[in-house]
Amino acid sequence: VDLSKRFGLPATDKSEQSRIVVVEVHGRTIGFIVDRVSEVLRITGKIVEPAPSMVCSVDADFIAGVGKLEDRLLILLDLGKLFSVEEIEAAKAA
Repeated sequence: VDLSKRFGLPATDKSEQSRIVVVEVHGRTIGFIVDRVSEVLRITGKIVEPAPSMVCSVDADFIAGVGKLEDRLLILLDLGKLFSVEEIEAAKAA
């Protein structure tokens, strides 16, 4: 699934930096195409706070919260809200 399309952003050309991030959503394994991955982190819930009302250009409904790690702000996507169970089942059938 191309996240650019899902968020209504312009499509980008795939490059050597493009990656597929594999996740489990609603009990199904899905691969998300992203422009690049700079780092993979394991964080604790202790550093996660609710998303502020003003969050970047991504639809705030898809934001699970923000993580504050040292001098960085991490925006955490709610993958369960990104796709409904029906959409996951439809993609499986296609």
